[in-house]
Amino acid sequence: MAKPGRPGAGNSKKKGATKGTGGLGRKALEGRGPTPKAEDRSWHVAGKRKAAQERFAAAGGKGKAGGQKPQSRDMNRQSRSKATDDTETVTGRNSVLEALRTKIPATTFYIAQRVEMDDRVKEMLSIARNREIPVLEVTRQELDRMAGFDGVHQGVALKVPPYEYAHPQDLLEQVIDRGEMPLFVALDGITDPRNLGAIIRSTAAFGGHGIILPQRRSASVNSAAWKTSAGAAARLPVALAANLTTLLKEFKKQGVFVLGLDGGGDVALPALELADRPVVIVVGSEGKGLSRLVTETCDQIVSIPISSATESLNAGIAASVALYQVSTVRAAAE
Repeated sequence: MAKPGRPGAGNSKKKGATKGTGGLGRKALEGRGPTPKAEDRSWHVAGKRKAAQERFAAAGGKGKAGGQKPQSRDMNRQSRSKATDDTETVTGRNSVLEALRTKIPATTFYIAQRVEMDDRVKEMLSIARNREIPVLEVTRQELDRMAGFDGVHQGVALKVPPYEYAHPQDLLEQVIDRGEMPLFVALDGITDPRNLGAIIRSTAAFGGHGIILPQRRSASVNSAAWKTSAGAAARLPVALAANLTTLLKEFKKQGVFVLGLDGGGDVALPALELADRPVVIVVGSEGKGLSRLVTETCDQIVSIPISSATESLNAGIAASVALYQVSTVRAAAE
């Protein structure tokens, strides 16, 4: 009885002639024709580079003939590895476009392979080409890594230097020199960069002149703040104060009214009568609210009337409501 062998494994020991191949040998010798050029193979690095050049040319670039063209990630590993760790990555089409429009000194523009082209992407590529910013085509997985766990990149990213904070007193003097009525927002204990980004966006929308952050225990202008601000971080200055309480006292000496937001405020926001003078709105953290020293420094603590069904407002929403009220009072006074 024959011993069972492995499935598909031959165990014949016969030597000599075997059955013919039916012409398969001749067909193998004939081959598959000439090998396609590397650039004509979609899976090859050269093929991907050619496809990227064609997309770039369709967006208004010049392809191989000139201008800045997207390059494959593999061709640029060396230049990427030289990047410093203190750079920030701006993601999202609105944020990246605003950063490019405001001429922030970007170092690299990243675009996803086979990205869907719209007017914003075309404008990004055009600005990058004109400013000679390197354009790298990368996989979506690479952009996912750059954007972080909860980041949304929409197929584009921009490497920018660390954010350059302004000095609060410089901001105040600049606004006064322009003959404008100062309106600032100071953050006391806001540690979520997404809240910071939302407040930056609202401040810019309602005519504010800048954000003031304490150096310690505060969110910073990072990639998450950039993204949430929808590009407003490229237009609105953010200043750092060594000590927020000390700075607010200095602002008060210069005639700035310090308005603190708190649910237990002694004045309801609609009844506020002093919003038509220089104002800095101070927003506390959602958990602890305003710190004791900052509360004692404020000229007035103001509350926002809300339904009893809601315990409190998000810091970003509270800031938006207060900014809208101030801008409405100012518009009525003009």
